[in-house]
Amino acid sequence: MSTSTSQTKSISLKAYGITSDTVHYQLPADELHRITIEKGMGREADSGALAVETGEFTGRSPKDRFVVKDDITADRVWWGDINIPFEPAAFDRLYDKVVSYLSDREVYVRDCFACADPEYRMGIRVVNEYPWSNLFVYNMFIRPEAGELKGFDPEWTVINAPGFKADPAVDGTRQYNFAILNFSRKVALIGGTGYTGEIKKGIFSALNFILPVFRDTLPMHCSANVGESGETAIFFGLSGTGKTTLSTDPTRKLIGDDEHGWTPDNKIFNFEGGCYAKVINLSSESEPEIYQAIRKGAILENVRLNPDGEVDYSDTSITQNTRVSYPIHHIENRQEPSVGKNPRHIFFLTADAFGVIPPISRLTPAQAAYHFISGYTAKVAGTEAGVDEPVPSFSACFGAPFMPLHPTVYAEMLSRKMQEAGTNVWLVNTGWTGGPYGVGSRMKLKYTRAMIHAALSGQLGLYTYDTYHIHSVFGVAQPRKCPGVPTEVLSPRATWNDDKAYYTMAFKLTNAFRENFKKFEQYATEEIRRGGPQRYAF
Repeated sequence: MSTSTSQTKSISLKAYGITSDTVHYQLPADELHRITIEKGMGREADSGALAVETGEFTGRSPKDRFVVKDDITADRVWWGDINIPFEPAAFDRLYDKVVSYLSDREVYVRDCFACADPEYRMGIRVVNEYPWSNLFVYNMFIRPEAGELKGFDPEWTVINAPGFKADPAVDGTRQYNFAILNFSRKVALIGGTGYTGEIKKGIFSALNFILPVFRDTLPMHCSANVGESGETAIFFGLSGTGKTTLSTDPTRKLIGDDEHGWTPDNKIFNFEGGCYAKVINLSSESEPEIYQAIRKGAILENVRLNPDGEVDYSDTSITQNTRVSYPIHHIENRQEPSVGKNPRHIFFLTADAFGVIPPISRLTPAQAAYHFISGYTAKVAGTEAGVDEPVPSFSACFGAPFMPLHPTVYAEMLSRKMQEAGTNVWLVNTGWTGGPYGVGSRMKLKYTRAMIHAALSGQLGLYTYDTYHIHSVFGVAQPRKCPGVPTEVLSPRATWNDDKAYYTMAFKLTNAFRENFKKFEQYATEEIRRGGPQRYAF
């Protein structure tokens, strides 16, 4: 484990236009922790972790994320509400204002890497206004050995100035906060927001362009783990679907919890050197590994502490998006280095609040591409005035806000790679059974774990009529039996007591799938289009 310390405590930033007299370079985690507390910018929790508040922004601001439209990006980026174009000249002017602002301040600099596979490793230099933001960088990116810092030549630079506020009328932003990627200058410029997730997602977004365009490598918003025999499992899923919970398995080693690449030679590598987990309602019983990782070196964001430093994880008075970041070496059961081989199983996790998708089903390559592009889960609406209606939610590639290219580019890469590697793809519903939200109940975690273990061990059998049933609405293959799971649980229709109500709800959801997919149809192949539900509502 690298400590990432250096005898050099300062560095010149004049090449970036920053002339600050006080530049702290590569400070150890303990020192950044101490400085943050001394400056009154954080408190120490009883666990030893540092607790900070990120200010007005406690999450990402997707409408304020921009990509500079230039010769590299103009004909490649999927422009629209997700990738909002920004003029190069406007970027240059705003950049100059930000570095001028930082030149009058104490700044913290860290050199680090993204991508655990040495062949794909990318050097990054991050300039932070706040010490705790620099500690976040230490936690989340890959920490260089001392010898690797000599002559460090970063490929990308992140300039992070939470206290700088843009003038929209002059600077071309929507409001005073912004996160802008410039692929020609290889700079991520972030201002007006203290939310640290913008830093990690800025580099993730850059890699989501660089790796498929220039390295034939698929970037994925997913978690991954590896079994005793060396086979890798990948878990895609949006918030609330169980991605972190299900990939954190005592019988398998964690590769990473959020961002990975899939190489042409079928290796899976973590982009990061740490984890950034939600802590709302966290307990030692529900998430023991995450709970135990919250110790000295970790950063808690936007949680409430009592006078004794004890955290109330149920308190959402600041935000529901309470978080913790910690270096991956805080997790004992981890893969070192964070690289896996032989990807054998992919799990698409969805929390279907309509209660109609099978708890586990095997997908064909076309179905896998369709569901990957769709990125479905469901949100539960409020219960005011007795309204308990689930709302479908789609995020292409299970991470649309971070994907600069059109979703079909990633889907076609996934389809090709899974066929070349002989990978099985499973759709897993961690949501409702026996009826929709308000009528049925949430799928028991022990059943979902049993289904995933059965898939990983091959106990779900070959894809035959005797072992699988083709769902009459969604067209997916649901297993007839699974060890440790009651047979009736495997059929969502069998868990309802009203067939007509079940099919009405199922067709309602298929119509939502079809409506969402319209914006992708002209880009998708006929094979992928036929991977979705083919039956129409009556």
